[in-house]
Amino acid sequence: MLKVGVLGAGHLGKIHLRLLQQSDKYELVGFYDENQENAERISKEFGYKNFNTIAKLIHAVDVIDIVTPTLSHYKCAKVAIKSGKHIFIEKPIANTVEEAEEIIALAKEYNVKGQVGHVERFNPAFIATKNMIENPMFIETHRLAEFNPRGTDVPVVLDLMIHDIDAILSVVNSKVKNINASGVSVISETPDIANARIEFENGCVANLTASRISMKNMRKTRFFQKDAYISVDFLEKKCEVVRMKDAPEVPGDFDMILQNAEGVKKQIYFTNPEVEQNNAILDELNSFADAINNNTTPVVTLEQATDALRVAYQIIDCFKK
Repeated sequence: MLKVGVLGAGHLGKIHLRLLQQSDKYELVGFYDENQENAERISKEFGYKNFNTIAKLIHAVDVIDIVTPTLSHYKCAKVAIKSGKHIFIEKPIANTVEEAEEIIALAKEYNVKGQVGHVERFNPAFIATKNMIENPMFIETHRLAEFNPRGTDVPVVLDLMIHDIDAILSVVNSKVKNINASGVSVISETPDIANARIEFENGCVANLTASRISMKNMRKTRFFQKDAYISVDFLEKKCEVVRMKDAPEVPGDFDMILQNAEGVKKQIYFTNPEVEQNNAILDELNSFADAINNNTTPVVTLEQATDALRVAYQIIDCFKK
């Protein structure tokens, strides 16, 4: 079992602490939170060991789980890596692309592994359909959330849309060619609602919408490719695949047949792939332990997370223009 310590015991940090304690791949050594009053309260309530300095916690573990505000990701990662510790960092990897690139360079220099918490990669609905997504040419995402003051210190692109950016980059095997975007600040100092159009060199187009001032929550992505349409509901953890195949010469009474202008007939098939329910955060943490123990590549690498951050900032730059 890998000895692990958590930096940051806010809302998400407490979830990580609970799951790491449940995991059979880690031994939870303790945590550090800069708000010592909060740290002492959590330690007393849940029994986790509270370290009074980051250095003491880092010294006691093999892996550091960084669940601090984004602004401090780079500083925490740098200290942990230079101490030879593997790092798991909540998304986004860092506050700037330059910081993220330095984290990558340090991890290579000190020969440690890093993984970033783009948790939707472990969403069971996405897992159930990912192998079916082949060369999508149009992708549409909607990630809408009811207002919550937590997270409004950063643009909605870094808070919400980056989940979809990462998921899209993981299935589109092509470089980004062009980005157009617009965003509106309604209640925060930074945009609360945003739309982006990402064009890839292979012709694929992704249209992303994210809002944190919606009346209801929604996290849906639709992938369109030749002869198939794949819908993934990240919130409800459901998926649907609609395929088109050449129609049989003698269709059945209940077969759904479409005929185009040229007279070509296609039959439509609806399938709902089986979705195995899971705890995505526990799975991502456990997958990182496997990558360390087996010396394999983490599911969400530091480089991939940096690519997602780079695209996110290109979108934000469009707002400024």
